[in-house]
Amino acid sequence: MKFGILLLLVLALACALGSFIPQGHTLDWYLQNYTERQAALIYGLALDDVFHSVWFLVLAVILCCNLLLCNLLHLPGLLARWKQAGDPEKAPNAAACEAPNQAQPEQIFEKLHMPAPKRIEADGKTSLFSVKNRLGLWGAWVCHLGILLLVIGFTLGQTTTEEYTVYGVPGQTKPVGDTDYTLTIDDFGVEFSESGGVQQYTAQLTMRDTRTGEQQSDSAAVNAPGNLFGYRVYQNSTGTAAKLTVTMDGKLMQEEVVCVGDYTYVLQTPLMIYLDGYQEDYFEQRPGYAYSTYYMGQADQGGVQVDGDIALRYGSVEISFSEPQDYTLLQVKADHYAWLVLVGGVILLLGLFLAFYLPTRRVWAEQQSDGSWTVYGESRKGGALFAEQFREAAGLPDPRQTMSAPPEASGENNETESR
Repeated sequence: MKFGILLLLVLALACALGSFIPQGHTLDWYLQNYTERQAALIYGLALDDVFHSVWFLVLAVILCCNLLLCNLLHLPGLLARWKQAGDPEKAPNAAACEAPNQAQPEQIFEKLHMPAPKRIEADGKTSLFSVKNRLGLWGAWVCHLGILLLVIGFTLGQTTTEEYTVYGVPGQTKPVGDTDYTLTIDDFGVEFSESGGVQQYTAQLTMRDTRTGEQQSDSAAVNAPGNLFGYRVYQNSTGTAAKLTVTMDGKLMQEEVVCVGDYTYVLQTPLMIYLDGYQEDYFEQRPGYAYSTYYMGQADQGGVQVDGDIALRYGSVEISFSEPQDYTLLQVKADHYAWLVLVGGVILLLGLFLAFYLPTRRVWAEQQSDGSWTVYGESRKGGALFAEQFREAAGLPDPRQTMSAPPEASGENNETESR
């Protein structure tokens, strides 16, 4: 178990690193956003893709083996305790509470909400026996089984998950990664509260299977993902897009929507244009579009184009931005082992319920030669609470309230002390 806890701590640290360090970028991106040493460390240790790294998967497999072996090794002992808990012959050796001189022991069983006791006649003696919540013995074992399934489901899910990013404006149809599906953004809206703050982002979507032509439609909102062809579609973020217009000698040559942070090639030229940002009120209450251009792959120039003006000219080619609009960025994900994680979570909760809410209790009574009964009881968990309930059921005094006060000193003793 100590080794298992150590593995859990290491994996928890790995998950934290995978959350804090942006995943899936190139080495150049890490060199731009971190120091050279930090970037080398991130790339060298595969911290840019933690959940798919070899060392993470190896640790997960070792943890699974550890949990499985722990459960297998503890199974024989658990079965023995299960059998012993229901064996009346083992009961007198494990008494934790005792109530002698009882005339009606059945009342104690009833007050403790124990099942009806079994009457046993053996060796000329009469005894009563009852056991409750034997399932509680399986609590820890079931918890370990749930954790094992959680780790297996998480590991398999991370290694086989399909995850794609699709972004665009209403009316656009985009491919979903390298799959046979396309995603059409039918509509995208922003809901505002009465105070003017953003309340919800909602996208209406249609996914199409290009092989069969079958289509499915659903909506995706923040904290309310859509479900299309087995893929979960999450409303990830939003931003501003603008229409890029390229004309040559006054004739329309190219027209497309470009999102902030995205680029496109200008047809009939060696230029590539990048939309850096958008400001709603840039100049004389007119919006501005910040852009950068690249000439044959090399950074060329940049600037801000005011709405209605021309961004730049390249010979007889004129390039401009207009019609700002919101775009949606969607995350399309298929985790084929999410069901296993769900099963593991349910089993884990069941184990916790068994362990904490169903403590195994045994109560038995033996008839003495004078006809009175001595009642015994024990509980593997929550022993102090059970002892208090047992005393109340048997009518025994609370030892905390019956502690004898120290005897008063006699005059002779006082005299001796004064001497």
